[in-house]
Amino acid sequence: MLSLRAAALTDIGRVRRENEDRFILDEACGLFGVADGVGGLPGGGEAAQLTVDEIVAAFHALAPDREPDLVTIVHHANAMVSALGQRMSPAMGIGTTLTFGIVRAGALQIAHVGDSRCYGICQGEFVRLSEDHSVENEARLRRARGDVVYYHEANRNALTRCIGQPTPPEVDVSQRALSAGDRIVFCTDGITRMIPDSEIADILKRHDAPQAVVDELVALAVRRGGPDNATGVAFFVNAV
Repeated sequence: MLSLRAAALTDIGRVRRENEDRFILDEACGLFGVADGVGGLPGGGEAAQLTVDEIVAAFHALAPDREPDLVTIVHHANAMVSALGQRMSPAMGIGTTLTFGIVRAGALQIAHVGDSRCYGICQGEFVRLSEDHSVENEARLRRARGDVVYYHEANRNALTRCIGQPTPPEVDVSQRALSAGDRIVFCTDGITRMIPDSEIADILKRHDAPQAVVDELVALAVRRGGPDNATGVAFFVNAV
């Protein structure tokens, strides 16, 4: 048997006028994650809030013996946000990233759209459990397959997928078995753009409580300028 300890923290940062990040922390359900309203569009906070509300509601409505269909759940959230976007901003729509995990039967199932991230210390090894859906990253992946791809440097961080787009986004889904001692953290890009993976690994390894992990990640991102909202959700896996 495994038990979980979890914590979350969000901060508006030093530049933004509104915090458009949202997080999921539902220990009873084993549900954790982050959503980051898309900057440059109106309604980012509303998009992120509706997304996390729909994800949480979907899992609360799920029968305990029923295996969740993460893609269907995310596509439903996308449809709801897209519909809200048509009412709030018919010309542009609204959008958000979404990276979340559900712990069931000793395993973590992850669903991911956008450039928020999930990292883990799994059996003592630091791993990144998501890949950014950005112009630069997807160009790199296509080039690795032999495609010829060009993009403008100014667009390198632009999202190629988000929740709220008119067509259902491709959802990255993965699963990883959990063991006692494993540690997982979900971060918005207000953290990951200010703190390199090597430092995130050190922070995740060094602290003995998830609250200390998210406290340091958020504080460090803000101290380094806080150009964006910064949000982290962490959970530690313990043997019962």
